[in-house]
Amino acid sequence: MIWLAGYALAGALVGFLAGLLGIGGGMTLVPILAALLLAQGAAPDHIVHLALGTAMASILFTSGASVREHHRLGAVDWSVVRRMAPGMVAGTLASSFAAGYLPQRALAIAFALIVYAGATQILIGRKPDASRTLPGPLPLFGVGAVIGVISGLVSAGGSFLSMPFMAWCGVPVRTAIATAAALGLPVALVGTLGYIGAGWGIGGLPPYTIGFVVLPALAALVSTSIITAPMGARAAHRLPVPVLRRIFACSLYLLATKMIITYW
Repeated sequence: MIWLAGYALAGALVGFLAGLLGIGGGMTLVPILAALLLAQGAAPDHIVHLALGTAMASILFTSGASVREHHRLGAVDWSVVRRMAPGMVAGTLASSFAAGYLPQRALAIAFALIVYAGATQILIGRKPDASRTLPGPLPLFGVGAVIGVISGLVSAGGSFLSMPFMAWCGVPVRTAIATAAALGLPVALVGTLGYIGAGWGIGGLPPYTIGFVVLPALAALVSTSIITAPMGARAAHRLPVPVLRRIFACSLYLLATKMIITYW
């Protein structure tokens, strides 16, 4: 039971961050999940894979709760979702399936380096030129595919890249946050399928595991994240998001460093 409480607490934290910043929580959640799974002694050779797969599955529920609240507040630009989602889905499916075949150490280091880059982008938060707008359908598909590949490798909904990209292209910050959360839904769906397929048939995994998704951990995470995600979405429309975004970026640096130290 103590492990389930730990997963539930982690879910509450990442759920709030998902709603607040439009980020599905994967980057925050993976190091926490890896630490909990390692402490439980669950499949030492596949700790990172299990953390990535379970985190990706949790984004489905966390982003769903966040998007409902952002949509209710009229902040989601669904036209951008329709243009970016296909590329992100294609990239995520390919990389999440391939991640299951990468050595754990290499995967952990790749995760940390990508998180460092994402945190830096969030921290810098450069303001766009007034004349800058989103590119056309084909370039937007390409950008989405690149974001999708990276998302699959780090079990994120891609919002840590799509949100700064949209803001850089002149989309208002709160609209970018809400739209990034919506983009996380299809990415999480195909990413979860990829991690289930990659882990299918592998022996020695914890009980009640489908592929690389640990169902008891997922249930505990979701039980709290779906409650706190709408709270974070409401807070995004009231609190000074730039300050909170910098705090979040700094926490990502710490979590990524922890991953490198653990699996170097």
